Amino acid sequence: MIPHPETLSPSRAMLLVIDVQERLDAVMADGTHRPRLEALVDGFVALELPVVATEQYPKGLGPTLPALSGKLPKSPIEKMSFSCLRDADVLEAIEATRARQVVVTGIETHVCVLQTTLDLLHAGYQVQVPHDAVNSRRARDREWALHRLTAAGAVVTSTESVLFELVERAGTDTFRTISKLVRTIPVEP
Repeated sequence: MIPHPETLSPSRAMLLVIDVQERLDAVMADGTHRPRLEALVDGFVALELPVVATEQYPKGLGPTLPALSGKLPKSPIEKMSFSCLRDADVLEAIEATRARQVVVTGIETHVCVLQTTLDLLHAGYQVQVPHDAVNSRRARDREWALHRLTAAGAVVTSTESVLFELVERAGTDTFRTISKLVRTIPVEP
């Protein structure tokens, strides 16, 4: 059987982690996104899939959270544009992965995540946004940004869905690794 064209494929997927920085993260509506972001990074690294991370104006917003930066396979790329695709270094890093499917995570949902996702869609990428791995200072801004992304053609999903979609089947070593990782994600209140 041929999988649905929106199904994530390990041969075509990458993870984009946007601006999970100390000063910015400290003012998010809550902290539920953090363990899910870490699980996504751990999962993509375990599956040996590309991960690109960014930092928006680190001199003002600080570095990437230490708990996350220690997991990243490469240092975050500094940017000034809200959309990652409007920064030449980030665009080059994304294109170098040769991925056509991008899982977008990070903060803030209604600014950098939104603008990046819209530009990725316009450039012909398939985009999935795990609703539980993005955040904003105000919960309503996050909620409405996710509605807008859905209307624009992004697939709004969950961290667990992304990881198991990439594994494709149970009973393998990869499945056991990802299954163990998923069990570490706290249940939302």
